[in-house]
Amino acid sequence: MQRKGVEKLKTYTLTVFEKTGEKLLDETFTAANDDEAKRIGEQKLKEKQLEHKTHRCTTSSGKLILFHR
Repeated sequence: MQRKGVEKLKTYTLTVFEKTGEKLLDETFTAANDDEAKRIGEQKLKEKQLEHKTHRCTTSSGKLILFHR
């Protein structure tokens, strides 16, 4: 049973591609909501210096929350 005021964490996948189609990163993480996941995804991209590469972040149900081409 979930306690009131406690959000269940959702699973997100961050994927980064090279222009050739090569996958540079395929990482799964959890966040409380889409906004938090977007912030986490952007932070991970900056840490790994991949923010200018083609990337996407999706929910486990396939919803696209972050995209750059």
